Amino acid sequence: MNIRIPLLAIGLALLNSIGATAQNDSIIIKNLFDEVLKNGKCYDDLTYLTTKIGGRLSGSPEAAQAVAWGKKVMEAIHPDTVYLQEMKVPHWVRGAKETAEVFRAVGNSRRRNEMKICALGGSIATPDSGISAEVVEVHSWDELKALGKEGIQGKIVFYNRPMDVTKVHTFEAYGGAVDQRGGGASEAAKYGAVGSICRSMAINNDDFPHTGAMHYKDSITKIPSCAICTNDANLLSDYLKGDKHLKFHFKMSCQTLPDETSYNVVGEIKGTEHPEEIIVFGGHLDSWETGKGAHDDGAGVVQTMEVLRLFKALNIKPKRTIRAVLFMNEENGLRGGKKYAELAKKNNEHHIAAMETDAGGFVPRGISCEMKQEQFDKLLKWKPLLEPYGVNEFTMGGGGADISPLKEMGIPQMELLVDSQRYFDVHHAVTDVIENVNIRELKLGAGSMAAFIYLFSQYGL
Repeated sequence: MNIRIPLLAIGLALLNSIGATAQNDSIIIKNLFDEVLKNGKCYDDLTYLTTKIGGRLSGSPEAAQAVAWGKKVMEAIHPDTVYLQEMKVPHWVRGAKETAEVFRAVGNSRRRNEMKICALGGSIATPDSGISAEVVEVHSWDELKALGKEGIQGKIVFYNRPMDVTKVHTFEAYGGAVDQRGGGASEAAKYGAVGSICRSMAINNDDFPHTGAMHYKDSITKIPSCAICTNDANLLSDYLKGDKHLKFHFKMSCQTLPDETSYNVVGEIKGTEHPEEIIVFGGHLDSWETGKGAHDDGAGVVQTMEVLRLFKALNIKPKRTIRAVLFMNEENGLRGGKKYAELAKKNNEHHIAAMETDAGGFVPRGISCEMKQEQFDKLLKWKPLLEPYGVNEFTMGGGGADISPLKEMGIPQMELLVDSQRYFDVHHAVTDVIENVNIRELKLGAGSMAAFIYLFSQYGL
């Protein structure tokens, strides 16, 4: 008996089946992009979030409004369930607008120049009268250490290490500079500094100070810490070259209040074949209140909800459970991400993938992953399905902050990659508003997220 013909027939049938499956996936992904580009709601949702609610720092009334709004929008999509996850979050308030000025020698007189600053999140206030002191400029921890107590005692330390403009991937530039913002105050206080100033985390030169989180070490005296806009950072550096004894005066009235109760907002569609296998994805609902939190991370929030809407609008039945989460408190504590991971572990949930969108609503380029090589190899096979939409950068790098607490459970981490060249123009600044979000780019990001979530839900990882 010749068994070659039956084996050949089986092989051809298998190839035809694989081809048909790929064709079907291609059609569904095209339908996702068509639907979001024609009927997408994410830009309208983002307009409401940023203009009717605004900046939403954890613990604020605006953050509470955003939770209620997010829950309402999710419920209107009609997923299988929508619920809240409760936690305590920090409540830091900025207070009155910060002021700063320098007094420098010009010839035989002293000249006064105003400087644009903002308090860093978590900083203590200055005394009511402000702080006035000489300034010492540093670009590295080694420079700070070399100056020591003799060169720093009683002065204000000015951290002026810029983001590296030669880094094409701007998040690398951010990572190379942000440590001075986070830990600069405590490091300066070790040597007796009375305050610290940090160059804004921005690649471009502008007049907008960019805030962000800083932290104190419990064993070290707390000193006030602010960010200065890049244009004024350049000016201050120039002034110091001509007058090493210039005086910087700044005043801030920020304070930390008792923790507040807040929530993650969760919506999910149950899987039809493997409901116990969960794919979680999301963005963070809180934002700094200096701007309106449009790109960081209002864009991620509305893209997350749009994924659910697209599945419902196209009647896509995921084989595995897809769970959308609007995380709270990413900016200054990560308590939403930690609470989600805590509950996932407590409830013995089986997550197979976690994905985040928190890099702005710009043109989607691909996906960054932290997973086993065999999992990444599987994901790479889906690349041809996404390439027609310009989504072709599949890299091993890392996922986002909110899903990072899931790492210890061995859950693959992913983040939507976008063109980040303009992100740090608006990041944590007054310019992070809806007017700086492109409707089409935002929708393409939502379509890309939906395509990835669809593939994960069909085939696992």
